[in-house]
Amino acid sequence: MLRKILNNKIRLALFLLLVGLLVLIRAFEDQLFYDPFLDFFKSDFTNFPLPVYDPLQLFGGLLFRYALNSIISLGIIYVLFKEIEMVKFASILYIVFFLILIIIFFAILFINVEHHYLTLFYVRRFLIQPIFVLLFVPGFFYQKQN
Repeated sequence: MLRKILNNKIRLALFLLLVGLLVLIRAFEDQLFYDPFLDFFKSDFTNFPLPVYDPLQLFGGLLFRYALNSIISLGIIYVLFKEIEMVKFASILYIVFFLILIIIFFAILFINVEHHYLTLFYVRRFLIQPIFVLLFVPGFFYQKQN
């Protein structure tokens, strides 16, 4: 019984640590990542042209941030479910979703049509925020129950 309680405390502490890391990534996003769209989307972006950006540097910043969020999210999935198969499956999904989203993101950027700013905003959100973990955890929980 004591081992079970201690084990759950360790899992809870690891879970909170990983969530804290996601919060720190968000808190220090200006210092950690190259993203000229951070300030652009904080303003009234519908009335302004796109900011000047370096595509290669932007890709690197998005990849780095997505990778950090994904690795931490995979840690959360492992801590919650203790199943390596779920982590492997989620890893494949993270890679596939990144490829799809990054292609869409840069396609919208290169089209540079003003009425696509909102689409660009939401695609970028999926790239820079750990939204997929919020979808995967309930999905895996449901799958585990059945």
